[in-house]
Amino acid sequence: MKKNNNWRIGFILFIVIAIGAAIISRLFFLQILERKLFEAQALGQQTDFNTITGSRGQIFCTSSQETKGGKSSGDVKSLAINKDSWIISASTKNIPDKIAFAEVLSKYISQTKDQILSEISGNSQYVILQKDLSSNELGKIKALNLKGLSWQNTPERYYPQGQMASQMLGFLGGSGLGQYGVEGYYDNVLSGKSGIQEEKSGLDSIFSDNNQVSLDGSDIYLTIDYNIQFEAETLLKKEKIKDDIDSGQIIVIKPDTGKILALANFPNFNPNQYGKESDLSIFQNSAMQKLFEPGSIMKPFTMAAALNEGKITPNTTYIDTGVVTLNNKSIHNFENEIWGEATMTKVLNDSINTGAVFAEQKIGNKKFFSYVDKFGFTSKTGVDLQGEVYSHNDSLKNGSDITFATASFGQGIELTPMQIIRGFCALSNGGKLVKPYIVEKIVNGKDITYTRPEISDSIISQQTISQLNPMLINVVDDGLRRIGKIPGYYLAGKTGTAQVPLKNGKGYETNKTIQSFVGYGPAFNPQFVIMIKLDNPKAAKSAISAVPVFKQLAQYIINYWQIPPDYDASVKNTSPK
Repeated sequence: MKKNNNWRIGFILFIVIAIGAAIISRLFFLQILERKLFEAQALGQQTDFNTITGSRGQIFCTSSQETKGGKSSGDVKSLAINKDSWIISASTKNIPDKIAFAEVLSKYISQTKDQILSEISGNSQYVILQKDLSSNELGKIKALNLKGLSWQNTPERYYPQGQMASQMLGFLGGSGLGQYGVEGYYDNVLSGKSGIQEEKSGLDSIFSDNNQVSLDGSDIYLTIDYNIQFEAETLLKKEKIKDDIDSGQIIVIKPDTGKILALANFPNFNPNQYGKESDLSIFQNSAMQKLFEPGSIMKPFTMAAALNEGKITPNTTYIDTGVVTLNNKSIHNFENEIWGEATMTKVLNDSINTGAVFAEQKIGNKKFFSYVDKFGFTSKTGVDLQGEVYSHNDSLKNGSDITFATASFGQGIELTPMQIIRGFCALSNGGKLVKPYIVEKIVNGKDITYTRPEISDSIISQQTISQLNPMLINVVDDGLRRIGKIPGYYLAGKTGTAQVPLKNGKGYETNKTIQSFVGYGPAFNPQFVIMIKLDNPKAAKSAISAVPVFKQLAQYIINYWQIPPDYDASVKNTSPK
């Protein structure tokens, strides 16, 4: 009997050991051999993967007041942001009482009770009831707790400053692509990236690391100073009233770096409502997308070339008879004036066409064209805005004497305002060509990338600058009826009153002009260069149209930056040394 019991105990023990071994073997298989498989299955149960697109980067500008045009600081102004826009919709089968639903909702959206009831009583199981709702409006609707109601966020691009800097900014098109200006040029930088986002649940959501890579686009901070931009645009609007201009542009730039502080156009548009514009040319930035014949603002470059080659001095004289005849064609001065003996300083001061021809002939056509090229008048400036245009000015390469003669005073040569102001930067900063730029920094999370100014070696000598600078100061101080002079400050610049070529290329408009002024200051330590371009003002010449605009904007910047005066304005003898 005892022997029989021992057998039973042994059998039970064997069964227990066998079961234990089987369990241990199974656990070993599951936890060791197949561990990765089951981990993946568990993770899959706790993780959802969604395809998403990050938000578009925003565009800002700041103030340059404290740094006087240096690295921007101070108040930040939003120029382009992302604005929440909500859509509410209804799942009709989930609405228990459609009449009550329509009656309550009609008090919070633009549709009437009957309109809503008509929408939700049709055959469609899903209907959109309202678009373009703000977050505040949606919050009130959410509080209603209406069954069957759902909502979806569809972010929109919004330009808080309205029409301000519209051509420079561009806009986000219906296709979701940036068009024109900064929005177009930096579309890849601003655009949010598409990717897979993990949404975890269960214990994994508690212990997981949520530091996922951001898919949002980068934010952009412009070089534009909000206050200077606003002042420039205000002045253009006033010119429409005063001189009935067709259009106009103003550029303000730091001559030592190429940093653009203002880029104003008139007329402009509201990028929030770009679809309402019927004339697509309104989107073009005329400061760098439209060519024009610059007229007499070309003369300082002709003088710079002749001075740099040692062919003239500021006091070199010639006899003006009022006309120069080349290739059986005659060149006359403005209003057919005859000046007699005149110095090169007087040529700039009184804007004498034949004097510019005299200087060009001193250096010769080939050498003159080499300076046209050096000053960047045959290539793009490289400004970081979409769609920059330029002319090779090929007509000069193998042109006749008359072609070069007229080019010396800005006729028969095509440029953009951006090319012209870049050239004036070289005249004011010691002879170095800069690359204009509109973006100061790009910010992506904690990563910040600053734009580094691109500056060439000197293309004209310091001696040339020292000779030309007083000549251009003289234009402001003694010419132009002293309209552009600001007491206490030396400003330098040059006027231009250019003809407008006919569309067929044969001759010029008889009753249209482009009037301009480009100037810089303070002349012996330039902090800013300003270009004013007015298209077809009713004024007779730029001295009474563009020059007063320059003076007002220069005075604004001087006050804004608190630039100290060059001399005591109460002292009578203030001629520059």
